[in-house]
Amino acid sequence: MRQLLITVALTFVCHGLFAQKGQVSKATTYKESGELDKALECIQAAIDPENEKSEKSVAWPRTWQVRGEIFQEIHKSTDKKHSALSSDPLTDAFNSYKKALELDEKDRYEKSLKVNLILLVEDLQNDAIEAYNNNSYDAALQRFEQVHEVNSMPVVTDGENLIDTAIIYNMGIAAFNAKEYDKAIEYLNEAARYGYNRGTTYVWISNAYEQKEDTVKALGMLMNGFQEYPNDKDLMNGMIQTFINLRRKKEAVKYLDMAIEKNPKDVNYYLAKGDLLKDNADGDNAILCYQKALDIEPANFIALYNLGVIYFNRGVNQLKVLDTIPVNDNVAYEREMKKSEVWWKKSLPFMEKCHEIKPSDATVKESLGTLYYRLKMMDEYKAISERN
Repeated sequence: MRQLLITVALTFVCHGLFAQKGQVSKATTYKESGELDKALECIQAAIDPENEKSEKSVAWPRTWQVRGEIFQEIHKSTDKKHSALSSDPLTDAFNSYKKALELDEKDRYEKSLKVNLILLVEDLQNDAIEAYNNNSYDAALQRFEQVHEVNSMPVVTDGENLIDTAIIYNMGIAAFNAKEYDKAIEYLNEAARYGYNRGTTYVWISNAYEQKEDTVKALGMLMNGFQEYPNDKDLMNGMIQTFINLRRKKEAVKYLDMAIEKNPKDVNYYLAKGDLLKDNADGDNAILCYQKALDIEPANFIALYNLGVIYFNRGVNQLKVLDTIPVNDNVAYEREMKKSEVWWKKSLPFMEKCHEIKPSDATVKESLGTLYYRLKMMDEYKAISERN
């Protein structure tokens, strides 16, 4: 009699366990037939803490594995009724697989979970790229971080120390665009340690420090990167711009000279150096820079305009001499006036070329009209004044 009671008790315990395993089996069947709402209902019953029968199935790794598979199918489904089943099915799948791994102490489901996670990474990466392209940078960052976490799991790496530097870099870029600048710096620094994307990674780190208004660290990162990649044009440009922003003109010119030596056909370096020299009252050397730019690109509007302005302003400054000439000394007055006209005549062809390139530019039209008037070219002055 006692033997019979023990057998009945054991049967009851197993029946309770298998009853809930049956919910998992039903969930799997519903999933495979595309009835995802019913599948989710069954699997949720199997993990419901208020359900006494779920005590065993909640601790069963397979329950959480199936739950992850259901949420992945919900993510893939194009049926609108399934979209209401989860606001973030990939994260639900991600968390479910993690729970399964946590419970699978004897590694019975290791191989199948590895397959699940590899398939999940593909979905996460695709979702990350789509979110990034749609400017949903917070969502993209979350997905890239999830990919990184999965790729770092021993079950996926087989115990090898594999580093996916591309994902780390993408995490940094997504974090930067999501305005998570501390995260961006952390991830991009890691990518830089592995040499990923060379100097460009240092430029992004510098940009993140700029956003945090830490110009000193921004410049420091650029200089560190430049030491490692001295031929990187982006790093060079970043340093030059930062020195300009800090009004450290001498250092900016130094690196501009280095840039010109390495890239002698790049017009932008001559323009930038010309601007610095012009603003630093070194007009003669600024003229040489703008002229060099025109040697490379004869129709460069910026170089033409700046040369026109320099010569025009020299003519205007010459007029100040007239204030020192006695009122009755007409000879001296005319002599000094002609010196102004010499400068304006030098300015004229540059301004005319600018007007030819950009005929609707109001500033150029006004400057050109002033030149015609001062040079007593009244027909030309009238013509440009009448143009719309």
